[in-house]
Amino acid sequence: MATEVANNGDIAHDVHDPEKTAAELADGIDQVKLDDKASSGVDDSPLPTEKIPPTSSSSPPPPALPKSSADGLIKTPLAAPLETSKPVSRPPLTSEQETKYATLLEKVSAWTEIPETSARGAPTSPLTDSEYMFLTRDALLRYLRATTWDVAQAETRLRNTLIWRREYGLEKHTKDYISIENETGKQVILGWDNHGRTCQYLRPSKQNTERSDRQIQHLVFMLERAIDLMPPGQETLALLINFAETKSGQGATIGQGRQTLNILQNHYPERLGRALVTNVPFYIWGFFKLITPFIDPLTREKIKFNEDMGIHVPREQLLKESGGHVEFEYDHTVYWPALNELCESNRAAAYERWVKGGKRIGEFEGYLKGGEGEVSLSETEKNVPIEG
Repeated sequence: MATEVANNGDIAHDVHDPEKTAAELADGIDQVKLDDKASSGVDDSPLPTEKIPPTSSSSPPPPALPKSSADGLIKTPLAAPLETSKPVSRPPLTSEQETKYATLLEKVSAWTEIPETSARGAPTSPLTDSEYMFLTRDALLRYLRATTWDVAQAETRLRNTLIWRREYGLEKHTKDYISIENETGKQVILGWDNHGRTCQYLRPSKQNTERSDRQIQHLVFMLERAIDLMPPGQETLALLINFAETKSGQGATIGQGRQTLNILQNHYPERLGRALVTNVPFYIWGFFKLITPFIDPLTREKIKFNEDMGIHVPREQLLKESGGHVEFEYDHTVYWPALNELCESNRAAAYERWVKGGKRIGEFEGYLKGGEGEVSLSETEKNVPIEG
């Protein structure tokens, strides 16, 4: 994927190596230019469309997870960010930005049906609960920021994202379907950086499958899981890409990189917080040089090459192979069920809160994620003083 990333640009329909797409991931996530063909890209929705697992007060709690390197050999995701890992608060919106948000919210709230695919004349069907739930205040703001506060463009991109999610078939990409792609641990979600960003490791040398659509679907699946594990107040992730021991044959094609970029830049805007790339082979450097002109300056600043990852991620939650203290051993039979159980639990809890809050479009993600002191949109509206 990193190779593909390097070949940033438009996206074709034959992409597959998520690990190499790391770099594209990095630059693509923040690019806002909407390609009309972007309908086949990816969005930044926090949960899979129809697959919201039911919860019950009688359900057993998930098993206790380790917290840091102090817990010895680690084979599962970690439980939570360290107390020292705190998201940086965004500045309050200006009055003009609030007005534009209100306008977008009004437009989106009027949606009742959307097309099943991006094809001209495609049949439409009602929005589902998970699609409505995706339309949080934070999601709307991400699309506004990604379009430089152009309400019309933001509305178009949001609609295209929901259509893409249907057409791409995210809910068909179950943990069992994706499982084979991660059997060697070529992607690992573990720990959080200094600002509470979920750390998603891409390890190209662990490539274990032939190029296929499922490789890109795997990357998207793991990106969704990283979003599931974002703590309240944080909406970006950290990509940690280690090319150590990667062979040239394990790289992705230019077409794959472009396809991945198309997905990321059109449907996961404002999701990249940091990309840390280490041990880059000479043949990958060539790709990076080629794509640099296509990377916007803001995104470029987020990509760091061969820096000490411990500067950005607490060493107690950083893999030893990346300069941290965590002794990690990937055992698919242990890690995969633990990751998915944790994410399913988080999504189910968020859905319960959304229902309790009145199933509102424009709900607060901090509330959905159970943030301390966070209340629902409905509760906030009740507490607004009446003027006059």
